[in-house]
Amino acid sequence: MDIAVRPDRAVADLRALADLTGGPGGARRVCWTPEWEKARGFLRERLGELPVTVDVDEAGNLWARLEGARPETVVIGSHVDSVPSGGWLDGALGIFAAVETLRAIAETGTPPCTVSLIDFADEEGARFGRSLFGSSWLSGSIKAGDVRDLRDAAGDRLGDVVAEHGVDLDRAPAAAGRLAGVRAYLELHIEQGPVLESAGLAVGAVLGTFGVERHRIAFSGQAAHSGSTPMPVRRDSLLAASRFALAARDGAVRHEGVATVGAAECTPGVATVIPGATTILLDQRHLDAGELAAMLAEARASADEAAAAEGCTVEWERIWQIEPIPFDPDLIAAARRACQAVGGTDYALPSGPLHDAAEMARLVPTVMLFSSSTNGISHAKEEDTPVAHLELAIRAYAQTVGHAIDLVAAG
Repeated sequence: MDIAVRPDRAVADLRALADLTGGPGGARRVCWTPEWEKARGFLRERLGELPVTVDVDEAGNLWARLEGARPETVVIGSHVDSVPSGGWLDGALGIFAAVETLRAIAETGTPPCTVSLIDFADEEGARFGRSLFGSSWLSGSIKAGDVRDLRDAAGDRLGDVVAEHGVDLDRAPAAAGRLAGVRAYLELHIEQGPVLESAGLAVGAVLGTFGVERHRIAFSGQAAHSGSTPMPVRRDSLLAASRFALAARDGAVRHEGVATVGAAECTPGVATVIPGATTILLDQRHLDAGELAAMLAEARASADEAAAAEGCTVEWERIWQIEPIPFDPDLIAAARRACQAVGGTDYALPSGPLHDAAEMARLVPTVMLFSSSTNGISHAKEEDTPVAHLELAIRAYAQTVGHAIDLVAAG
């Protein structure tokens, strides 16, 4: 199906959303807040111009359904929520590219199959720390008991807050029923990294999302006076953690993955006492499950070596884990052809950040496309993409959606 989008309309919608819920400090669309509701209200206004049925499921996801000649459904979309002081494109690009795609399809009449737009609730997890909230209820990878008592910085409880927005956690699993008849999911997003820009490319197809291993690692030594304790007899937990952080970096380089020590907390945390205990957070990611497992095994060995070198002990606690999730080969091929057709380039890359597409890929054939990100910056007010790149990405996305519609309509 040829979908004749007008990318300038999507860019205009993005600018209007930024004016409504942004400002000098960046985007203010944190989920489960009045600003997020305002953003959803703007989305509803745009959808109100189209011949679609709009409602919200039991998990808080917003749906807009354009009936087709067949009930089998292609789902398009992303998320409108943001991190605090975020950018104008993260999530929102995928939403308003999907709105424009739906608009262009509706302008041609009844599509050969049904097309639904989804705005996932709380992709970012910015308020309560649980990302991919809405899509996880669709895939079944979340349980009410796991999240009900999570609290935000003000001490408010997740179960109470989402109830104020019409979400009953005990009924949220029923949202999965919306996937009956869904045959594909497609999402456009900014890359949030420097790869496309560094290669001089506007748009690329996405191979899948990295698997993640996230751990809390506690090094234990001995607190002692920093002036009277000779260097050779110290048991400095921070030095052990520092040795480990460098080893984790080197392991990621060897395996062509990524690793980040994102936090370090020392006790007692004063200059006059050798750190007796240091806790760090380690995040490791790779697209290949075997490589990720090797990175983790090597990191455990490195932690033991670092602890021994400084006379310390070490303990691990897994915080979170998700396996690498590859996208659908046929849809990846279609996305690559679309990028070639609209931009003259064919490039595919993995996604380091997670997206709702990772949860959807557990259930239905899924693919993403990325536009470039200026200086690789995202989750910050400086987030940007050249308009020409946005427009190419929207065209490539619409063309890929058209291919998916043809596949579904053909049975």
